[in-house]
Amino acid sequence: MSRRWLFGDQLGPHFLDAPDQPVLMIESRAVFTRRAYHRQKAHLVLSAMRHRAAELGDQCTYVRADTYREALREVTDELTVCQPTSHAADDFVRGLDGVEVLEPRGYATSLADFATWADGRGRKRMLMEDFYRDSRRRLGVLMDGSEPAGGKWNFDADNREPPPKTPTLGVDEPWWPDEDEIDEQVRADLDAWESDGDVTFLGADGPRRFAVTHTEALHALGDFVEHRLPSFGAQEDAILSADPWMAHSLLSAVMNLGLLDPVEVAHRAEEAYRAGDAPIASTEGFVRQVIGWRDYVWHLYWQQPRNYRRRNELGATASLPKWFAELQHESVDAACLSHTLQDVAEHGWVHHIPRLMVLGNYAMQRGWRPSQVTDWFHRAFVDGYDWVMVPNVVGMSQYADGGVMATKPYAGGGAYIDRMSDYCGDCRYNPKVRVGEYACPFTAGYWAFLERNREALQGNQRIARAVHGLDRLKDLDELVVQERDRGSRAP
Repeated sequence: MSRRWLFGDQLGPHFLDAPDQPVLMIESRAVFTRRAYHRQKAHLVLSAMRHRAAELGDQCTYVRADTYREALREVTDELTVCQPTSHAADDFVRGLDGVEVLEPRGYATSLADFATWADGRGRKRMLMEDFYRDSRRRLGVLMDGSEPAGGKWNFDADNREPPPKTPTLGVDEPWWPDEDEIDEQVRADLDAWESDGDVTFLGADGPRRFAVTHTEALHALGDFVEHRLPSFGAQEDAILSADPWMAHSLLSAVMNLGLLDPVEVAHRAEEAYRAGDAPIASTEGFVRQVIGWRDYVWHLYWQQPRNYRRRNELGATASLPKWFAELQHESVDAACLSHTLQDVAEHGWVHHIPRLMVLGNYAMQRGWRPSQVTDWFHRAFVDGYDWVMVPNVVGMSQYADGGVMATKPYAGGGAYIDRMSDYCGDCRYNPKVRVGEYACPFTAGYWAFLERNREALQGNQRIARAVHGLDRLKDLDELVVQERDRGSRAP
């Protein structure tokens, strides 16, 4: 049997052809010297790799080296590897002699099935909703015969409630894993690398919050399904400053390490619904994330041309400011932005709405270069990988692809943040004010964004009314000057 080369995001049992298959794993220090990753992301990946090697024992050849090429000089076996998850890694392994590249694993839809679905679209747009429904049918997830469970495909309308008037959602905290000797050694190694001056990190060190073994991952999944899935749906788009986890699963990092198969995850949630332990709206909303959105992003990464990552249809050229790039939350007065940057600094994670409507929204409003924003999200989040962030940021968050992923820019003013969070009550800015000392940077930034991109957006029917609304703003000139003067300063 050939030796299976496992990358650090291919760590589940489904990446092996047999339980006793010999394995190669390479820990490359150069990965961490090239870019400044979040400290907790570096810890998570190294801990997961070393735990997998410990599980495999003598079955695994574990090589620590500066680079992959240096490590491969010590390997004489013929290797097979499941297709890596980035263009760069895929090009690298395909350029090596003696390495057979297999189909990717760890996703609900194969490359062939996605190609069949895409080819069948003809000239129609490849909408995520249509892909998701096709996946449900093909995989038999949340289906009653040929009909969707609960009588509808989509329960989004039930899952957009604002937060409660309480500090927390009131559900159990997520299950947290216990650290062990491997974690202790990883932390010591990262400290030493940093002391040597070879490696720098973003954010703060902290307790490991995410599973690093298949056993831990199954425990985290079971805990979520039992304790938080029932409460997940209704307020999945809401934000509470004192409750960063709310009812979210925190399984994205675990799945992106390859520790859980997404179809397995979806079926586990469905079992809870069938048993009457979770409502259909929560279950459907979660399943949509797992086998819908996640796979859709994965396949768009490979389906789009290589230059997709450099798309910049709105001509955004400003540089990412230091205070944002380095998570200097204490220098920010805007409560929503300060709290979100603090959560990223402390945990390397926030859920999808702070990512989209606070961080991404602010970056798009200011016209920061999409490639820099994408790189930052990749490095700052524990679940960030190239395949995840290129479509999500270039397409969804920054609308830099001109509408391939999203039908309109996800730009919003302070009113949205005020409705969907508890940030605004303690903020020095007023979400209803767009000009002056108390002007909300999101409200003012929204109108400045529309004015700057008026020509590019006026033909988009989903946002045309807002663009035309610019003509009714008597203070527009003052607002534009105000936001230009704000520039890259922390709000």
